[in-house]
Amino acid sequence: MPENKRLSKAKAGETILKQGDRGGFAYMIESGSVEISLTLPSGQPHHVGERGAGSIIGEMALIDDAPRTATVTALTDCTLVEITRDDFTRRLNHSDPIVQLIMQVITTRYRDMVHRVKGLDEIGGMALPDIVSREQQHPHENIVQSIRLENELKEALHNRDLKLHYQPIIDFSTGAVSGFEALMRWTHKERGFISPAIFIPIAEESGLIVDINHWALEEACSALKRLMTATGHSYIMSVNFSSEEFAQADFVSKLEETIRHAGVQPRHVQIEITERLFMANPEKVREQLEACQKMGCLIAIDDFGTGYSSLSYLHYFPIDVLKIDQAFIRNLLQAGNRKMELIKGVINLGKSMGMKVVAEGVETEDEARTLTGMGCDCAQGYFYAKPLPEADTLKNLNEWQPKVLKTA
Repeated sequence: MPENKRLSKAKAGETILKQGDRGGFAYMIESGSVEISLTLPSGQPHHVGERGAGSIIGEMALIDDAPRTATVTALTDCTLVEITRDDFTRRLNHSDPIVQLIMQVITTRYRDMVHRVKGLDEIGGMALPDIVSREQQHPHENIVQSIRLENELKEALHNRDLKLHYQPIIDFSTGAVSGFEALMRWTHKERGFISPAIFIPIAEESGLIVDINHWALEEACSALKRLMTATGHSYIMSVNFSSEEFAQADFVSKLEETIRHAGVQPRHVQIEITERLFMANPEKVREQLEACQKMGCLIAIDDFGTGYSSLSYLHYFPIDVLKIDQAFIRNLLQAGNRKMELIKGVINLGKSMGMKVVAEGVETEDEARTLTGMGCDCAQGYFYAKPLPEADTLKNLNEWQPKVLKTA
């Protein structure tokens, strides 16, 4: 069977992996069953065992370039999910150093044990060690689904099945649209709508987030250009980034090139980050953000108050916009004075440091009016508009009626 597919099918009787071949990946069995066998130096075949749904086969290829130690044959029709060495290495590199050391020890002992077993001409009644022949008793359904979703996400990016929707950000002082946040949407061809809360973490863990966010930046900047040309007004497009982008040495140069290619000015692009980004490499992140700001881009900190909130971050990093997480805004009017004073304090803090303050998740007119009275600059939420595709966004802009809310 060709070893180049992310999701593979194997017919009963088909050889999936062959002893002696090299391969850079393993498979997780989603459905079906397989037989594992090996040929001893004497030329005699030996049955190792069988595996079913939830089992991993060919896993040693994830560790090294040594030839495969056994042959795997489909006993029934199988659906297999591919796990590449790059996928595994990326996860291992982000694991605890002790975990990495243990993996190296296990790998060395496993290889040594397999070679010793293969050196026996006669197995007789002796069973292979448990590490070779043990059967996994409980299929790891969640793991299978996660890996499969990752593979399908790669396909979705390649096939342009991912889409951006744009949620307007409203200036309280004028009631007009000042900009948008580009939000990713994925409608799976079989499963329907998949929440970003599900696929974004998978993209981050797999490293796919770098390619996805680069696509999002290109698409958002191009859409911004079209919207400004169609309406004759200027807007700011806010695009989300993760720590993986900031780890790239060419992040700033790629950002500048993408903005220039779209035909918009850097001052119309806002880089939206979360507090979690600051934890990875503060000095490097600060350097990258300063370069972006020097280019002309705005820097916004998203979901403020829900992560590793620290006043030192607001002072240390170059931040232009502070976005208060919707968790603080939700049920604002029923929360009591303590929560109201907390939000007011965050608004005053941001404004005292020269930042524009945006409230996320505004769903009612009373919430918008209260935030206006607190001195908040902008709002984003379903009270004004939900995230919409570009065509609907343009229609919304053409029909927009600014509304300035008066405070009591």
